[in-house]
Amino acid sequence: MALYVIGDLHLSFSTEKPMDIFGSRWDNYMVKIETEWKKVVKPEDTVVIAGDVSWAMTNEELKPDFDFIESLPGTKIILKGNHDYWWQTMTKLQAFVKENEYKTINFLHNNAYEVEDFIICGTRGWYNDDKATPIRGADSMKIVAREVERIKHSVACGKQLIEESGKQKEMLMFLHFPAIFKGYMCDEIIAEIYKAGIERCYYGHIHGNYEARDTINYADIDFKLISADYLLFKPELIEPKLQN
Repeated sequence: MALYVIGDLHLSFSTEKPMDIFGSRWDNYMVKIETEWKKVVKPEDTVVIAGDVSWAMTNEELKPDFDFIESLPGTKIILKGNHDYWWQTMTKLQAFVKENEYKTINFLHNNAYEVEDFIICGTRGWYNDDKATPIRGADSMKIVAREVERIKHSVACGKQLIEESGKQKEMLMFLHFPAIFKGYMCDEIIAEIYKAGIERCYYGHIHGNYEARDTINYADIDFKLISADYLLFKPELIEPKLQN
């Protein structure tokens, strides 16, 4: 059983939201997602989807996109992105999953998951600079403070899972917004990840900006971009760290 990650599927089976403004990589992207996903992910595997999952605004619009996700191999763990306007309370999201009999869809929000040798933690994240955020009317510092609390809670849940398992497992952090990218950094979120002892963090949100490659290492944390277009729509395998 393997663990994969991909962000920013931006599914739109029931809405008209073209993504080709971000470049030709997005041509026929939903076909690419299905093709590349099925090349690597097996039914027994798990895939973390790091936000911006669907352009849907309502449950009715969301259903075709979740039907598609459900049809793909593997268990899915979904966290919220800034364009996931369909996101509701966990109670309502779980009711939606139950009503539609989805068996492979889970949500990462104020919780954590144990997957093989990993503990999955995460939240949406945010920018800590009003000049950096593209969303008008948002109080960035208040939102960042709330996201930091969600990281704390997710990490606490993760530590509880480790304690219950009685085994040493690597804790991973998944965000939608980057905590660091091309000179920008969110000190508050980075500090919380560092305090948790997490060494690998995966994030999405960035499109069509391919100058920054591979992994940024800061504060002994590897930050890796996993937006779907950056990955050419192929979920990225997360390998266990080699033991010293």
